[in-house]
Amino acid sequence: MRPPPVYGLVLAGGASSRMRRDKAALVYAGATQLERVYALLRRHVNPVFVSARAAQADEPTRAGKPLILDDPALTGVEREPCAGGPILGLRSALARFPNVAWFVLACDLPFLDDAALAQLLAARDPVRVATAFRSVHDGLPEPLCAIWEPAAAPLLAAHQAAGNNCPRKFLIRADALLIDPANRRALDNVNTPEEYAQAQQLLGANGDAHTMQLKIHYYAMMREQAGRSEETLETVATTPAAVYAQLQARYGFTLGRDQLKVAVNSEFSDWTRTLRPDDALVFIPPVAGG
Repeated sequence: MRPPPVYGLVLAGGASSRMRRDKAALVYAGATQLERVYALLRRHVNPVFVSARAAQADEPTRAGKPLILDDPALTGVEREPCAGGPILGLRSALARFPNVAWFVLACDLPFLDDAALAQLLAARDPVRVATAFRSVHDGLPEPLCAIWEPAAAPLLAAHQAAGNNCPRKFLIRADALLIDPANRRALDNVNTPEEYAQAQQLLGANGDAHTMQLKIHYYAMMREQAGRSEETLETVATTPAAVYAQLQARYGFTLGRDQLKVAVNSEFSDWTRTLRPDDALVFIPPVAGG
């Protein structure tokens, strides 16, 4: 039996609250993020749709592209919920075309490339619920660059009916195939103005970006929140401020930058210092007890 065909779905229905502006409309090398990811996905699968909320249907960045709008009825709530998140976009696509698999991409992946998509398609196992990359940072599934099979539809419905809106938690428990990305930076996303500024600088006219490795050490409560005492970080960030923004988004650090000091190579440093490959960073939290 032939496996189901694969359609493409670009998730562009988010509120972009941390960015404080529409992430789909951010521009790199003369094109919006949505246009870049949409064109990238179309080079590998066809057709490709854009997932959006009903209120976004006439927004210029999304208008003119084939849309699949979130269906609030799938959540059992007859209104347009913001809490549905990407899982509602995926479920709406599975309901619209129930006999196809969906290659799902978030729109905020400016470093994604053709090689990463080709790798995932080559590894696809249609017998599994999904085929996804394993995060290079924490080893967990990356649900927003993944191929979801039709069999996922009822399982996702049960997952959301139980009050769960996190597709990553679903994949952790599901029969999914996880592979390691050949390009370690391909799945780095951009969530804040600081991260966008760094990515925009590094993605030049030809769209190429350069990463470097930094050594990060964690102490006290930051070690507990990160779940590790140190790591080697591959990043496009070039200042301690941008590195901390990236790590705060990843691990949910509760301390603001104004509560910390930063040291680079064992010396206290300014947050705007230009970093070099193999620099060692320590973000120093307040001393307990004053």
